Amino acid sequence: MWEDILLFMAVGFAAQLVDGALGMAYGPTGTAVLLSLGVAPATASASVHAAEIVTTGVSGASHWKVGNVRWKLVKNLAIPGLLGGIVGAVILTMIPSDIVRPIVSLYLVVMGGYILWRAFRSSNGDEPEVKWIHAIGAGGGFFDAIGGGGWGPIVNSALLGQGTRARYTIGSVNAAEFFVTLAISATLIGTLGLDMWPIILGLILGGAIAAPIAAIAVKYIPDKPLIVIVGFVIIALSLYSILHTFEIV
Repeated sequence: MWEDILLFMAVGFAAQLVDGALGMAYGPTGTAVLLSLGVAPATASASVHAAEIVTTGVSGASHWKVGNVRWKLVKNLAIPGLLGGIVGAVILTMIPSDIVRPIVSLYLVVMGGYILWRAFRSSNGDEPEVKWIHAIGAGGGFFDAIGGGGWGPIVNSALLGQGTRARYTIGSVNAAEFFVTLAISATLIGTLGLDMWPIILGLILGGAIAAPIAAIAVKYIPDKPLIVIVGFVIIALSLYSILHTFEIV
């Protein structure tokens, strides 16, 4: 049993390290590794979502502690994101997610390319005023619920694509994700069996250890390389999602 918990701690640590540093990919990273270990898809999805309630809270608190969070941005994202997540969770029971996921993934491929283009443009150092902030939050929450993940890629790509500072964007999006995840995951808690607890506990412990490390890394990594990494990760994850949807990989 303890061997299993240590294994899932390693999975949670790796997934949260990526998510906390880049503002995305906890779900895809954690789920992909769990599936490769032989965990059933439904169990993997439920376990990752349950663990995210805790790990997003720890990650948000860690980013706040090192000064990566702007609470006005968190509020403007979290409230519409929470509502969008609830609507998405309800609609998910009526519309197959396989219909929506490729559309979202194609959008993210384009946004990833746009982020890379902006990263290599010269900047005057001024941070722009974010447009459509409430719509971005609501859309991120909605598609996160519909597609089984995607808050980080959708919201970060939309904000970074407008030229926002990577450090504050990633920190604030991580903090807002806690509230969105809580709303989306509430419907899953009643379905979790006790046989899942070693997976959930391992993911939570590993993620809690990684979150402060990732937050500190974001504070000190310069904007341009961080944005370039985010752009490449968004494109890679989105292309993989498209190929996986059509059973090419």
